[in-house]
Amino acid sequence: MSQPDQASIDRWHRWFAVECNNRGWDLVNQAWRTPAEDDEMLASAHAAALHWSNVGEPINDARAAGLLAAAHAQCGRGDEAMRWARRYLTHCQQYGCEDWDLAFAHAAVAGAAAALADTALHAEQHAQAQRAGETIAAPEQRAIFFDQFERLATAPQRA
Repeated sequence: MSQPDQASIDRWHRWFAVECNNRGWDLVNQAWRTPAEDDEMLASAHAAALHWSNVGEPINDARAAGLLAAAHAQCGRGDEAMRWARRYLTHCQQYGCEDWDLAFAHAAVAGAAAALADTALHAEQHAQAQRAGETIAAPEQRAIFFDQFERLATAPQRA
């Protein structure tokens, strides 16, 4: 078998980045997951981040950090969730991002804070996410944010 050219490799990276990202978010948004699905959610999020790091722009890396934050928070891994959430929010603050990215970044920090049981930080970031969500210009993006907001900004109840 011959070595594929770089253009082919880049297409594969992009394809896997999108597919893993979509699967990760599908699992984050499930109301209930099995332990195996939690593992798949984390693996999908990390795979998406890996593939975006090969072909994406800095904003893709930041958004991948948002998925990682959500996945780790959903699994009750507050320290990891916070590490990734801060990366997403820091990117938005330092380099700018879409209005909906900023809302999701604050929601990610709120979710990580909830997973850490840091009630003060959770309340602060929840309120900032709410305010940022209300300023999202595009109605469809605003609706998507508010559809996911509470699930992302609140730690799930774990058995």
